[in-house]
Amino acid sequence: MRPINMKRHISMTWLRPVVMAAIALILSATAHAAAPGIKGTTFNLIANPNYISQPDGQMIYSWGYGCADGGTSETFAPAMPGNACSTMQIPGPTLVVTEGTTITVNLTNNLPVAAGNTSILFPGFQVSSPTGSGVPGLLTQEATHGSTVTYTFTASTPGTRAYYSGTQSDLQVEMGLYGVIIVVPSGAASLTCPHHNPDSVPGGSVVPETDYRLSTAAYDIASSCYDREYLFQFSEMDPRIHSQAEAQSTKACVVATGCLDVATEPYHPNYFMINGRSMPDDMDSNYSPQYPHQPYNGDPHMHPGELVLLRIVGQGRWQHPFHEHGNHVRILARDGNLILSSTSTTPPSLAGPLLFTTTTTPGLAMDGIFYWTGKGLNWDVLGHGFSGDTSTCTPDTNGYYTNASGAADSAPNYYEWCADHNKALEFAPSGQVASGGPMTLPEPNIFTNGAWYGGSPYLGPDATTRAFGPNATTPPSGTIANSPSGEAGFAFMWHSHNEREITTNNIFPGGMMMMMLVDPRAFTIDESK
Repeated sequence: MRPINMKRHISMTWLRPVVMAAIALILSATAHAAAPGIKGTTFNLIANPNYISQPDGQMIYSWGYGCADGGTSETFAPAMPGNACSTMQIPGPTLVVTEGTTITVNLTNNLPVAAGNTSILFPGFQVSSPTGSGVPGLLTQEATHGSTVTYTFTASTPGTRAYYSGTQSDLQVEMGLYGVIIVVPSGAASLTCPHHNPDSVPGGSVVPETDYRLSTAAYDIASSCYDREYLFQFSEMDPRIHSQAEAQSTKACVVATGCLDVATEPYHPNYFMINGRSMPDDMDSNYSPQYPHQPYNGDPHMHPGELVLLRIVGQGRWQHPFHEHGNHVRILARDGNLILSSTSTTPPSLAGPLLFTTTTTPGLAMDGIFYWTGKGLNWDVLGHGFSGDTSTCTPDTNGYYTNASGAADSAPNYYEWCADHNKALEFAPSGQVASGGPMTLPEPNIFTNGAWYGGSPYLGPDATTRAFGPNATTPPSGTIANSPSGEAGFAFMWHSHNEREITTNNIFPGGMMMMMLVDPRAFTIDESK
């Protein structure tokens, strides 16, 4: 299901939580994510007012950082179709820099005169400003209305970190003045990092996949290698604060520090966002023209066995307990600080926790690895074992089909959990389990079938055809989401574990919710869409 159709369907249909939470199959010709931003050593940013949209149709007055020239001279990373950086966006531009380089950020204050000064904090770095740049503030040098302040620092260590306003932060961060800086490790090129994402898969109707990683490793150690990466910034909005700021934005003001009288307490947010968008808008494309001030999406994809780097940042004022269905997330680092074992130093050994929810507090950034292989399901998710299937699965010492056990990177079942090979769910009609089938599927007429279910329990080409063939039990597909030959993979719902945060202005579904789509290796994941 393409994103625009998904949005239309959700707006007309009440999706039951039990359906949303189940593993489902949907067409994966949807928008993909990656970690898009702008790269360089000098960044010219501007703080501007504008409006951002929400799925309930509201346009919310906000403030955000943007590219001072509207992105006309920026270098984008990764380069992909539609790259854009407006003069105001939420979150602010993701700044992609290289470890060890000197970084200069020039911030121009174009907020309403009544808003007063503004600034940027870069926690984790030793920041200085040239003499005469800006005016002293409580936490850093600030830009008065219409002026520019310069910040200089060395990107001393790799990792993901937040940046945000250090001026009247209870108001300005709430209004949208925040973003992320990603420091790419300088030593990644010298590491041996396997890539589980081949350019083509024999026997599959695929085209070469473009590598949209910012690096091959998150840090300067091989245990931080990854195959794909996604950036998620969690934030919330209280529309009352925004409407008050808008109403007072034209105040005549002679006070240099501003004269807005906006009550930031009590705090009652109604909008909950991933990368500045709420579900289902977060599953539309990066740089989608209908969101000119919300360029980044949240729609992760992967193939089984790939190591997916999640860059997770808590923005705003609330703690957000985000749950990634399908597996725990192994945390590599917090705020750019690797979590290493104190007893193993050669080579360094990771010691970060496995998290059921990646709970972010305001300003906290964490890097973690997510992977999914189908291990433990006790059935063959790739659907091997049917007539004519000759695939093999030789386990390595860890039980997977990898290079170590003779598999080529291009094998369609690379990284399959071999203990479940040939364990098809059903060989016989409904209600019966033939030899080798590990379970009995429900009767078709009692199987919940909707937009988030594609009609097949299998990954891989023609999985839906196998699922509703003469010996199948699952309902046919094609009426809502997938055609028999166009199915893709499993959809795991990723969402906040604070139930109110999966609503948009108190309407479910919405808010901090998205889907991780596990696609078969014969399916080309194009993260530019």
